Amino acid sequence: MERNIETATAQPPSVPRLPVMPLDLDWVASVQANTSAIERRCATLPGRRSVKKEYQAAWLLKAISLMDLTTLSGDDTQNRVRRLCAKARQPVRADLLAALDMKGLTTGAICVYHDMIETAVDALKGTDIPVAAVSTGFPAGLSPLHLRIAEIRESVAAGAHEIDIVISRRHVLSGNWQALYYEMKAFREACGDAHVKAILATGELGSLRNVARASLVCMMAGADFIKTSTGKESVNATLPVSLVMIRAIREFHERTGYMVGYKPAGGISKAKDALVYLALIKDELGTRWLQPDLFRFGASSLLGDIERQLEHHITGAYSASYRHAMG
Repeated sequence: MERNIETATAQPPSVPRLPVMPLDLDWVASVQANTSAIERRCATLPGRRSVKKEYQAAWLLKAISLMDLTTLSGDDTQNRVRRLCAKARQPVRADLLAALDMKGLTTGAICVYHDMIETAVDALKGTDIPVAAVSTGFPAGLSPLHLRIAEIRESVAAGAHEIDIVISRRHVLSGNWQALYYEMKAFREACGDAHVKAILATGELGSLRNVARASLVCMMAGADFIKTSTGKESVNATLPVSLVMIRAIREFHERTGYMVGYKPAGGISKAKDALVYLALIKDELGTRWLQPDLFRFGASSLLGDIERQLEHHITGAYSASYRHAMG
């Protein structure tokens, strides 16, 4: 990984929004995934990509700016969401940011259930931090289609800037790509101006080939982002799945000219793992994808570990995790 990075607050020119495109079943059928080659590539990545000292600190600050700080628990309260929003505004202790000469750092977004949208919007008033809401019968996505579409519209009306939808896994497992396309297209239309992230729940799709094909179909149907997981599956974001989805994004961009975002979610809790994902994105897609409009981490505990690593960089000592609470 090269030893420089844009500041976490840099704002690149916005990319044109992906339009809904016709379903190309020939393209979908041609997509394959060489599992053994993918796994070999991913197994060597952590050992071949590393950064140290101030360069590592810069990349960790970048990771914070790409984070969807998330709370999706049954016991969520308004006070918990407000504390999380305060953490999004000030993700790292002020003394650490001062030592790093970093100003204006925030997380990429806050991600909550529908009932907490208004609370999050109010708590983030005066900032540019968007509110994302999970929708469409999250996490299983098995409620009736008209109710899932209505849920999207309700969340947009409540103030959500981004909607994280879940696809129907059965469409992928049965190879019913037309059904997946029309479902995703309906979700995109319901979102209106709000950007939509398509959660594939890759741990439940059966094969990497299914992951690749589902990624392509969702992009054809207008997904602004494709996302690995809900965080509720037994297997969430992995490097092999990420490589497959990233290469689908790269091929889609090469053939259509449109850039689609990527969001790994679930299971990324260590700073060193975040660095590996950033390296993978830079290698496969390039530096432009290392911005919040094209890449996000779906995480919460990851921020605490990054803050600990930044304190170690500054002081030379590790602090207890309780000193870096989420709220």
